[in-house]
Amino acid sequence: MMVDYWPYVVIIVAGWLATDMWRWLGVIAGNRLREGSEVLNWVRAVATALVMAVTAKLVVFPSGMLENSPLWLRLAAAGLGFAAFLLSGQRVVVGVVVPLAILGAGLLWL
Repeated sequence: MMVDYWPYVVIIVAGWLATDMWRWLGVIAGNRLREGSEVLNWVRAVATALVMAVTAKLVVFPSGMLENSPLWLRLAAAGLGFAAFLLSGQRVVVGVVVPLAILGAGLLWL
């Protein structure tokens, strides 16, 4: 009976080792860094770049229903949403709701 579940156990253990070990090492190393250190600034820059790369990929090469929407609508929604985010004092809710409303209205209108 346990032989049937052996691959799942291996996947869970390997997944834990591949991710959780690095998280704990990050916590240990992060506790030793000063808030304004160059290393921490570099880590923030890399994390921000990764988030923006994923966002750009989702806007330019979407999947699902957005795949049928025109590129100009997706770019306009992203740009106007970012502008609304900045104008609202960097309120995340505004930065999420405005582009969704623009995309929704654009998809209904087209």
